Amino acid sequence: MNVTRAAAAGLIGTGVMTALLLVEPSVGLPKIAIGQILSTSLGFASAHLTVGPALGWLIHFLVGMVLALIYAAAVQHRLPGTALVRGALYGVLVFVVAQLVFMPLVGAGVFSNGDLEFIAGSLLGHLVYGGLVGWIYGEVGTA
Repeated sequence: MNVTRAAAAGLIGTGVMTALLLVEPSVGLPKIAIGQILSTSLGFASAHLTVGPALGWLIHFLVGMVLALIYAAAVQHRLPGTALVRGALYGVLVFVVAQLVFMPLVGAGVFSNGDLEFIAGSLLGHLVYGGLVGWIYGEVGTA
C-alpha cells in the first residue's frame, strides 16, 4: 500500500466531493454543510470553542483520508472492475454506512428520514469521492 498516494487520493476526493456539495443547491438539491453538521451535532461548537465549523471541516477531510487508506489497504483488490469502478463501488459502500450510522448519530435518521433530495445529493457526493479515490489510487498511481 502506498500511504502517501492513498492519503492524497482521500484529500482530493474529499475536496471535490465538498465542492460538489457546495454547488448542489444551484441545481435544486439541498445544501449539505457537512462541516457545520459535524461541529454542531457532535458537540464541537459550543461556547467554549471558537473554531466552530472549522473543526467540523477538518474532521470531514481527516475522515476522507482515513477512508481512502482503508480503501487502499483492505478494499480495492476485493472489488471488481477498473480502478474507477472499484472506487465508485466503495463510494456506494461509504454512502450506505453513512446513511445507516452517521446520519442517525447526528439526528437526521436512517437514510436521512427518507428525504430523497438529500439522499440523492449524498449519494452523488460519495460516488464522486469513491470514484476519484479509486482512479487516483489505482490508475494514476500505476502510470
